[in-house]
Amino acid sequence: QGGQGGQGSDSQLPTRIMLRLTPGIDCHTHDYIRTGHLDSKFGFDPDQIEAVFAFIGQQPNLTCVGLHAHIGSQIFERQPHQDLAEVMVQWMEKAKSYGLPVTELNLGGGLGIRYTESDDPPSIDEWVQALCQAVKAACESQNLPLPKLLCEPGRSLIGTACVTAYTIGSSKTVPEIRTYVAIDGGMSDNPRPITYQSLYRAVVANKMSAPVSETVTIAGKHCESGDILIKEASLPQTEPGDILVVMGTGAYNYSMASNYNRLPRPAAVVVANQEAKMLLRRETYQDLIRQDCLPDSLLG
Repeated sequence: QGGQGGQGSDSQLPTRIMLRLTPGIDCHTHDYIRTGHLDSKFGFDPDQIEAVFAFIGQQPNLTCVGLHAHIGSQIFERQPHQDLAEVMVQWMEKAKSYGLPVTELNLGGGLGIRYTESDDPPSIDEWVQALCQAVKAACESQNLPLPKLLCEPGRSLIGTACVTAYTIGSSKTVPEIRTYVAIDGGMSDNPRPITYQSLYRAVVANKMSAPVSETVTIAGKHCESGDILIKEASLPQTEPGDILVVMGTGAYNYSMASNYNRLPRPAAVVVANQEAKMLLRRETYQDLIRQDCLPDSLLG
């Protein structure tokens, strides 16, 4: 029938799918970026999986080629992913008992990067080695052939490829409590600190050789009290006009930026071989209002 009516045989091929499962693996990260524990909006729960396997096995238009799980982000420990590999290989064996041709295993990502001096993530090589060893051991114990192994390194590849530069403005000292230092950005260009209390390290770019002399709170320009970029930043004495540079902003800054409070997003440049070239132009107020319109009836 595939050749009838000018239709090629490819139109009759079943759709290849992967199933995302909730493995019940916990990891030490913020609740908002934990995705593998049982109380999660992601994936099929363990008590649903066999019913899903049975359903997929009865659908001639679907072919389940693999299983997928992701347990969270900014993870430093290797053990959670090793545990994940063992759990997922067990579900691979169960999928095959339902006749599903599962040959691919995606163990997600979540490998963290060093945002602050106290962060100590494993290298990508160390993480991959632990993952591969765990999958191999689990497959050997289940007498299964090795699957095509997929992972999603994401942040660990690009997080350290970018920094964000702000101009320092005013400051405010609350005696015996803290000193606030204001910048010309905040939660609109980096929503991570207010969303799940992410920590960052900052330096003053025009005073790199100056000694650190104070601990200040870096405050964003938005009207929310929670718009705090760094609660305790160790910096040299700052002045209006200094350039504050926040490290490790390559993964989740511009991709999560918004026009919150109708603020334009900043420019982005790439620096290589002692040259700086524009990647993204700074937004203008005209950019913000270009989609605004009023019905004629409101224009008099």
